[in-house]
Amino acid sequence: MRLLLVRHGQTPSNVEFLLDTAVPGPGLTTLGTRQAAALPAVLAGEDVDAVYASTLTRTRLTAAPLAHTRGLEVLVRDGLRELSAGDLEMAPGRSAQGELYMRTVFAWAAGDTALRMPGGESGEEALARFDQVVAEAAGSGAGTVVMVSHGAAIRMWTAARAANVDVPYAAARPLENTGVVVLDGTPADGFKALTWAGATVLPSGEGGPTGEPVNPPN
Repeated sequence: MRLLLVRHGQTPSNVEFLLDTAVPGPGLTTLGTRQAAALPAVLAGEDVDAVYASTLTRTRLTAAPLAHTRGLEVLVRDGLRELSAGDLEMAPGRSAQGELYMRTVFAWAAGDTALRMPGGESGEEALARFDQVVAEAAGSGAGTVVMVSHGAAIRMWTAARAANVDVPYAAARPLENTGVVVLDGTPADGFKALTWAGATVLPSGEGGPTGEPVNPPN
């Protein structure tokens, strides 16, 4: 399966640089709407068989133009939602709370999945729900699948599940709004990242705190 993980378009909370993870969350800004409208052209070379989105408004709005262009239904799945900030919800991204959020996210990717976000979910829970949607897509027989998700969720899951992406790689690379991570593989055989925001991924931006670089956990 060819798996395209797409970050949603820009939101007002991205502009204000806030940790906004609750459902249903905000819609898109004017720029975010333009980013979503451009996605069909960006992915014109992909033979897309299925389009998924999380339960948050911003991902469904981002996925809609692509699904419409391809004559597909947007498959909404809770497993693709953003990693819950818990007690850190709506904290400024450039703050001690924002740093704690991203350090926790990458600790999960590094294997400390029992760790729990303050007032939120554990890494085990976050990975399990995302894995479930990937497994569903793989089991459907679709060759190429687009999943519109969120910055922290995409970076964490890719670092945890792609054989050639480690935590320092994912932590150091921002994922802009509507940035795409392309992977190939299956849940049974594992995944390999092919490109990250257009750059080829070798073996091992801006737009809100979950897309920013962060120092990996010690």
